Formats: sequence, structure tokens, C-alpha cells
Amino acid sequence: MALGSTMAPYELRFDAGRICLDLLATTHPGERLDAPEPLRAWIVRSGLVPAATPLAHVDSAWLVGFRELRGQIGQLVRRGTGSDSRGYDLALAHVNALARAATPAPRAVRDEEGDLVRQLDGTPGCDALLAVIARDAVELLTDPVARASLRECEGDNCPIVYLDSSRGRRRRWCSSEVCGNRERVARHRRRAALARA
Repeated sequence: MALGSTMAPYELRFDAGRICLDLLATTHPGERLDAPEPLRAWIVRSGLVPAATPLAHVDSAWLVGFRELRGQIGQLVRRGTGSDSRGYDLALAHVNALARAATPAPRAVRDEEGDLVRQLDGTPGCDALLAVIARDAVELLTDPVARASLRECEGDNCPIVYLDSSRGRRRRWCSSEVCGNRERVARHRRRAALARA
């Protein structure tokens, strides 16, 4: 069974600038991590593990862990230390606890052609992969330059959070091809409607 065979390639996005933010994007426009197979596809396509890593052991408990971490990261990057400080502190404690776990150990091995490729030393567990994402979130949250580059998409009903690495830091949409095109089409329709009126 091919990874991601139940999902079109455009449904999984990896353009937010950080793996923890790419995890947040799995909620839009609907739940993308709704079964073990899409989660396996996300884990591989995100680069958490090399493509040939066996992930047959991914199950519904993994879905719960990834979704919980996603919710807590979302609370941390969207709300800051605002009005719900208790919820923020709980989310921060959960992310910090996950970040303490040991991450998968990589190693370089030769493939059939003799080239060096990355492989994990053993089969990764859920906690180890969650630790990689949690550490990425900790690094993002504690880096003032990266935090200042956090943006929420200005597209209608788009909750995607991304790092704005554009020149001049004037990026407005999570994707120029998705939300940017929608905005341009809507603007064109408004102008056309005004011209007809």
C-alpha cells in the first residue's frame, strides 16, 4: 500500500516554514490526520523519518498524541500569553514534557548504489517523533527573530500559521497559489460587479 494513497498530494502541506507549523496545517480545510495511513504519509513527507522507514505500528493512539501536540502548539503560537494564561501554561508544560523524550537516532548507511543515505537506528516510537516536533516548537517559541516572523494567513477562513521569510516581511497568505489566488479572484469579481452596477 502506497503512503498517502487515500489523499491527494495537495491535501498535505509543508510550506509553513517549520515542522511544528506544518503539523498545525493538518487541520485545514478539514482534518487531515483522521486515520493511521494519512499520519504515516505526513510523518514521511514531513521529513521526520526517511521514506523507507517501517511505520506499520502507527495506530490510533499515535493519532491522539499528534493531535494533542498539534492543539497545544496551536495555542502557543496563536494566543501568546494572552487572556487564558492557565491554558497557555498547561500547553507549554505539555510541549516541554514531550520535548524531553529521546529523539530517533539517525545514522548514515550505504544504499544499493553505494551512496550514503539517512536511516534511523531502529524503529521510531510515537514519543520519539513527538519529541522532534515539540523541540521544534520550543526552538520557535524561544527564538525572538522567528517568533517575530510568525504570521496567520489573511485568507478568508484560513487558520494557517507560517513563518514569513519573504523579502520585506510582507507575505500575506499561507500560499500565493491557494489563498492568494482566492483573494485575487474575489477582488476581480468585486471590481467586475461594481463595473456592471
